[in-house]
Amino acid sequence: MKIAVIVVRILVGLMFLFSSVVVLFKLVPQPQLKGDVKVFMDGVNASVYLLPLIKITELICSIALITGRFVTLALVVLFPIMINIVLYHAFLGPENLPIVLALLIGILFLAYAYRRNYVSLFAVK
Repeated sequence: MKIAVIVVRILVGLMFLFSSVVVLFKLVPQPQLKGDVKVFMDGVNASVYLLPLIKITELICSIALITGRFVTLALVVLFPIMINIVLYHAFLGPENLPIVLALLIGILFLAYAYRRNYVSLFAVK
């Protein structure tokens, strides 16, 4: 189980690292968007700050996952971003949904593996 956690943690971290670096440094030209995806991305890009904020957050959390430091915090921060990514692909771009669902399963597996660290978050006082 310990080796599986390390492998999944590094793979999830590398996927988020690759995604954030590609977008932040514009390494790949953005494909031509159509329909609802274009409307959504135009809104995100119009806000100016939102996409860089998300990608910088992903970059920091991916480094935390890869290095194994602050993994519990990184998972808490990444989970709402991951839910948005899943919903985006479920409703607007379903062609990449299997990859996104695999990433979600990886995050859920890691959250389960680190579940003891989350006990204090749910303690009723």
